[in-house]
Amino acid sequence: MEPTEPTPQDPTRRPAPETLSYPERGATRHRPLPAGYHHLGHRTAIGHGPEVFARAGAAVTGFAMHRAAGVRVRAADRAEPGGSVEISAGLGPVRLAVPCEVVWTDQDPARVGFAYGTRPGHPECGEESFVVELAPDGTVWFEVTAFSRPARWYTRLAGPVVPVLQHAYARHCGRVLRRLAAAS
Repeated sequence: MEPTEPTPQDPTRRPAPETLSYPERGATRHRPLPAGYHHLGHRTAIGHGPEVFARAGAAVTGFAMHRAAGVRVRAADRAEPGGSVEISAGLGPVRLAVPCEVVWTDQDPARVGFAYGTRPGHPECGEESFVVELAPDGTVWFEVTAFSRPARWYTRLAGPVVPVLQHAYARHCGRVLRRLAAAS
């Protein structure tokens, strides 16, 4: 059976193959990041040990980190390649819902995470990854990597404010994940 577009009733159905709004699928995993985009890289230590790593990995791939950071997420219970994700942020009734697609996942003994890419209708064009790594010394790191550029008139108008907000969100996610991973 051929993948289909998600429906409002089932946002987790697999989207059709060419649904991203940019051609560099997977570039957050296979560097270098493409030219012509704003680049974001943020890395923060969130704890120590395999238990923290396991909790952090589950919080990232299960979207608990996003939700705890104040973002609404409509997606499957776990990030899977090809899965649709709808992210919405805002205050009260003023929310912007944006369509994304999970483009890759990692589930290795020392690296867990995923990336989603923008779909048509998203105010930005690009990809963002959220990865938890367990270093040989036991330190657990959280890294956000992204490339993006405006795709709508209002994000072009916002100019340099958008990358500043993206970096602030990456730092916020690190703080939230540190708290989630420390909880027992």
